[in-house]
Amino acid sequence: SAARPAMGAPDAHVAGGTGRKLVACNTCSLCPQECVKEKLSLVHGFLQADAQNQLSDLETKLHREELSEEGYLARVKALLSKELSVENGDAAALSQKSNGCSENGAYGTVASSSSSSAAMSKTRKARRSKSNSENKSNELALGLPGKRGRVWGFCPRELRFLLMSRVVSLQTTPPKCVDCRQYLDDPDLKFFQGDPDDEPEMLTDERLSIFDANEDGFESYEDLPQHKVTSFSVYDKKGHLCPFDTGLIERNIELYFSGAVKPIYDDNPCLDGGVRAKKLGPINAWWITGFDGGERALIGFTTAFADYILMDPSEEYAPTFALMQEKIYMSKIVVEFLQNNPDVSYEDLLNKIETTVPPAGLNFNRFTEDSLLRHAQFVVEQVESYDEAGDSDEPPVLITPCMRDLIKLAGVTLGKRRAARRQAIRHPTKIDKDKGPTKATTTKLVYLIFDTFFSEQIEKNEREEDKENAMKRRRCGVCECVAPSVTGCPDCHCHPRCPNLAVREADEDEEVDDNIPEMPSPKKMLQGRKKKQNKSRISWVGEPIKRDGKKDYYQKVCIDSETLEVGDCVSVSPDEPSKPLYLARVTALWEDSSGQMFHAHWFCQGIDTVLGKTSDSLELFLVDECEDMQLSYIHGKVNVVYKAPSENWALEGGLDMEIKMVEDDGRTYFYQMWYDQEYARFESPPKLQPSEDNKYKFCMSCARLDEVRQKEILRVMEPQEEVDGKMFYGLATKNGVQYRIGDGVFLLPEAFSFSMKLASPAKRPKKEAVDEELYPEHYRKSSEYIKGSNQDAPEPYRVGRIKEIFCSIRSNGKPNEADIKLRLYKFYRPENTHKSMKASYHSDINLLYWSDEEVTLDFKAVQGRCRVEYGEDLTECIQDYSASGSDRFYFLEAYNAKTKSFEDPPNHARRAGSKGKGKGKGKGKSKSCRQEAAEVKLPKLRTLDVFSGCGGLSEGFHQAGISETLWAIEMWDPAAQAFRLNNPGTTVFTEDCNVLLKLVMSGEKTNSLGQKLPQKGDVEMLCGGPPCQGFSGMNRFNSRTYSKFKNSLVVSFLSYCDYYRPRFFLLENVRNFVSFKRSMVLKLTLRCLVRMGYQCTFGVLQAGQYGVAQTRRRAIVLAAAPGEKLPMFPEPLHVFAPRACQLSVVVDDKKFVSNITRTYSGPFRTITVRDTMSDLPEIRNGASALEISYNGEPQSWFQRQIRGSQYQPILRDHICKDMSALVAARMRHVPLAPGSDWRDLPNIEVRLSDGTTTRKLRYTHHEKKNGRSSTGALRGVCSCAEGKPCDPADRQFNTLIPWCLPHTGNRHNHWAGLYGRLEWDGFFSTTVTNPEPMGKQGRVLHPEQHRVVSVRECARSQGFPDTYRLFGNILDKHRQVVPPPLAKSIGLEIKSCVLAKMKEEATGISGHRTPSWSVLALREAGNGSCSLPSRRPKAASAGAALPGASRLSMAASVG
Repeated sequence: SAARPAMGAPDAHVAGGTGRKLVACNTCSLCPQECVKEKLSLVHGFLQADAQNQLSDLETKLHREELSEEGYLARVKALLSKELSVENGDAAALSQKSNGCSENGAYGTVASSSSSSAAMSKTRKARRSKSNSENKSNELALGLPGKRGRVWGFCPRELRFLLMSRVVSLQTTPPKCVDCRQYLDDPDLKFFQGDPDDEPEMLTDERLSIFDANEDGFESYEDLPQHKVTSFSVYDKKGHLCPFDTGLIERNIELYFSGAVKPIYDDNPCLDGGVRAKKLGPINAWWITGFDGGERALIGFTTAFADYILMDPSEEYAPTFALMQEKIYMSKIVVEFLQNNPDVSYEDLLNKIETTVPPAGLNFNRFTEDSLLRHAQFVVEQVESYDEAGDSDEPPVLITPCMRDLIKLAGVTLGKRRAARRQAIRHPTKIDKDKGPTKATTTKLVYLIFDTFFSEQIEKNEREEDKENAMKRRRCGVCECVAPSVTGCPDCHCHPRCPNLAVREADEDEEVDDNIPEMPSPKKMLQGRKKKQNKSRISWVGEPIKRDGKKDYYQKVCIDSETLEVGDCVSVSPDEPSKPLYLARVTALWEDSSGQMFHAHWFCQGIDTVLGKTSDSLELFLVDECEDMQLSYIHGKVNVVYKAPSENWALEGGLDMEIKMVEDDGRTYFYQMWYDQEYARFESPPKLQPSEDNKYKFCMSCARLDEVRQKEILRVMEPQEEVDGKMFYGLATKNGVQYRIGDGVFLLPEAFSFSMKLASPAKRPKKEAVDEELYPEHYRKSSEYIKGSNQDAPEPYRVGRIKEIFCSIRSNGKPNEADIKLRLYKFYRPENTHKSMKASYHSDINLLYWSDEEVTLDFKAVQGRCRVEYGEDLTECIQDYSASGSDRFYFLEAYNAKTKSFEDPPNHARRAGSKGKGKGKGKGKSKSCRQEAAEVKLPKLRTLDVFSGCGGLSEGFHQAGISETLWAIEMWDPAAQAFRLNNPGTTVFTEDCNVLLKLVMSGEKTNSLGQKLPQKGDVEMLCGGPPCQGFSGMNRFNSRTYSKFKNSLVVSFLSYCDYYRPRFFLLENVRNFVSFKRSMVLKLTLRCLVRMGYQCTFGVLQAGQYGVAQTRRRAIVLAAAPGEKLPMFPEPLHVFAPRACQLSVVVDDKKFVSNITRTYSGPFRTITVRDTMSDLPEIRNGASALEISYNGEPQSWFQRQIRGSQYQPILRDHICKDMSALVAARMRHVPLAPGSDWRDLPNIEVRLSDGTTTRKLRYTHHEKKNGRSSTGALRGVCSCAEGKPCDPADRQFNTLIPWCLPHTGNRHNHWAGLYGRLEWDGFFSTTVTNPEPMGKQGRVLHPEQHRVVSVRECARSQGFPDTYRLFGNILDKHRQVVPPPLAKSIGLEIKSCVLAKMKEEATGISGHRTPSWSVLALREAGNGSCSLPSRRPKAASAGAALPGASRLSMAASVG
């Protein structure tokens, strides 16, 4: 204590100097603002941290008008006076309050280090004064209150200026301890007091010896002695209690510990028998020795003298050590969980953590998301360590989807541990991996296709990798171990197991770029010179068989001594010799003014299809492309064999088959399929036959294209009368669909407007100025776009009824049939009336209002036909009528826009609406078609649902009336139980699909439980969604990744298809299925199906367009057996947000679209969150009653449908997760306004339901990217905001605004949507039943209630009826179920194909393959769909070259 006054001397000098400088500021020539800033910078260093905070609080109160300006000035003066009194005398009291900043504060001794003393002398808290005279000089220099009215050199006017210019609130980074990096103003900062003992002396205590007195002791150890230490504390040189696992030891910061040291054999953590010791250390390393008995980890220290195993912490150190135990135990949970469940989501991991009970004896009782994020860096490092210790063949746990989400969310630095000396897990815990699916059971055919392709690819890739590695090893450029100048990565072996590279590649593999550019056609037409003909090599054989105009047609020609005839196949030379030969069938031979010519019907080689390199090099595909060519281009004759499916095709599944279809002699090829290059459809070849008179020039491509063009030509029929220069007709046709007077039609929304002028869609109110101090993250909400909003959703189709069909009369007296007009009556939808959107919410979506308003339009504007009936004239109830087709509308009233009133419809509306109701004036063909369809008894397809989940796919197919699911396979027991509950007649196998297939293939009839197995010939439809974990970790194909791929469940599923050979096959999966591994998964799937003989195609569908309030894009692969019709993809029924409807797919730089044409509108409005769940009763966070009452009637059409026709008083599963106290508080503070999320949270302290209080988030760094707020406040929460490496000491926890979100927000679109509320008029994100506010889907908070959405709300968002029974957490994302409405739409398409085939067989035209555009027309009978997409014309005239089809540099001529 004698030394203490002496320490103050230099500080008094500094204070006096500063005072003089402050006074000097008043006399200098600086402008007033600069003068104030200069004074402020001088004062800043002398204000204690708590005084700074008080100043800030006073300013906040002033701004909230809780203080007047006079009151503010008075309190500032009082505060600063208090500061000066402490400055000038109250040293002893200050020393007691200190958090240990001073050296002597820690141990009560004079500082041992001169450098430390010098450093400490610069801080406020160690300052002392020598004498009263110096106090007076300081007082005069600083200008205390009362001395000329100044406060610390500031006059009141300057203080007001400070206030108005907000200079006072300019923040600087709060002071940190240079050693332990903790904030010195942190109220939780504690320090250790006491005198240290000498460690070597303590170790000689006989109580610690494990030797007899006669044995050698301490000196004879080969290794360091081992002891235990209990009641321990860890602290730095200044005595701050601090954690030891935040990298301080690795950075060579000296940490010490104290406690009672006990012998290694003593397991009692009490103090008895221990030797008290202080300042043991410094600690050289810390380590984990594994889990003692499987639950608790043993943690230890190494010093220069001994190893110490930690037992119980001291009372003051217990909270710090509890966090350490929490993170160690949490890392164990994470590694074990992800090893056994590699495909789980971040939400699933949270669920696992939150439902795990911590082991007894640990100082905490619950794991939360906040604790996971708090320890994310450590957890990820443990996962890295686990991966490094694992088998190189095992996919790293680090790249699982869950870990990648955690790394992004928490801003984890990868490879960090590689750069520094790190703590070692001496005996990593051995984790027994759960047995997932067994090795894939494959049929011989599927195995050979994969094996043949991969053996070639592996060899090629290994050559490429060797070449690449010789030039340069790929490095991540992130790991701290990698210097830019160094090739290779000696410290962490960055290639190939660098964590940054692994995570980056896994992320890249999942990213789908929705901004798909229009790809150029793969075959550009090259207009060039004609090839010079060599007459000597070409000669006609025989006389012309036909003369047609100026053309002489021949049957045969001799080229280079080889005779060709019409129908032969040839190879054709390209213009560029480096390109491969093209292949074509010769369909005509002739000579005219252009020379000796032939007509080529081109074949498409497999590599030019979507199959790419996976295709068989000898397989060709028929395409609708043909061209007139000079004979001189023919290179030679080739043999192209048609491989038709055998008579026993369905029974050949699973047999040992040769993968080779023909021998490769260089001239022989084969084909099985016709291929549509636009839609990527493989179909059975058409069987069009030439007539006798055109055999010499019949081209199947020309005939089909001409048929398509003829259908697309608009025509009028049944002329009636001519009036006022117009000819009226009774019928018009478009795309094969007939439109009669009285028919309803669909039109695009811009086709006509209404007399009733509607208010424009409710635009969001303009943003008001926000208090940035209270809402510091609100500035991140710069974008107007809100995910889940329907602001941009298009309007549904306009609906009209045809009053007249006419053409104008030309001057020559003939009608202009190229310009067909329609006169229509307009129908209003409820939202088009003055009642606006509120009316549509309560109305049926197919309800219309008649109006006598008329409009004249071009016939070509019609988008499709629909049926509109007057409700009173229906012979069935409105519900049954509506359910029988998606094109059915009804009206009960007329709407008068002038009077804004609803009236009875006029008689002419009723008469037109009641046509065909027993009066013999039906709708002609269309009605007879419907009657015919009804007469056909459609047997349901016997279905096997593999990977069935809880049955969404089967439920949709059942609703469509197409299938009867007799068997389902689902390994996950809760989902299997749910399937049983809802499908009591189904045999549900709760076991591995590979085991079952193996049993069936070996001839077994039942499984081990006695359940009957489906046999060959039993299964007519196979559907399922195989998980993709088998190849989710692959980057390039090599022998290791191939073994993963060939054991994937996709391969197993394809083998089911090959063995059972069902009539129809459907594979559904996530949108990324079509993009995985450069689309290799998709290509090999299609390749297998084509080789089996299946017609197949793929597409992406948006569930939101089929009647659910949810965006969920699904990849669908459809296949049909030979002889069946390959279904089209269903046209959308509802309009939906355009951003979510990007459905095209790029494969190998080619853009593919499905057959869907309703891209701009649809029959019905979008379904919203309000439609989905506004009728459900209010519940609270954590609601757990499995059955409650509805407490009200359904409000919307969707709610009436989802509740079902039979009265159900009980609502099941309206339960929601019980979120932790902190998460519940955050939810409570997210505003109810649409688009609100975490960025709207206030930065305040809140008392939580568990009795604790949150902290305010502290902004401690300058943000390089976002600058400061308008008030000058800092915006950074971590040193990385300034461009420096992350500092673990910057992490903050238990704050209302989660620290991790501003930490990593700039990299991740500001984490828009996390803690987001759903919008009543919006839609759900891709939802799971484990909704987490910080999960991937983000917006999971109820629009008005402070909770996450319930299980029932999630089920409704996917279209599951309320009567659908759930079991466990049944809609788990782990089993991605298809929303039943989407499955129903696909089922209806399959149904229309089955009906079409049955009708063909009944009329005796079996065997003629109906092309895809004809299947569209046949939908009419199947499900009442009314829109007929027009197939884009591919050529201008028969025989003409297709745009983009020519392979040679010559202009196509007409054949």
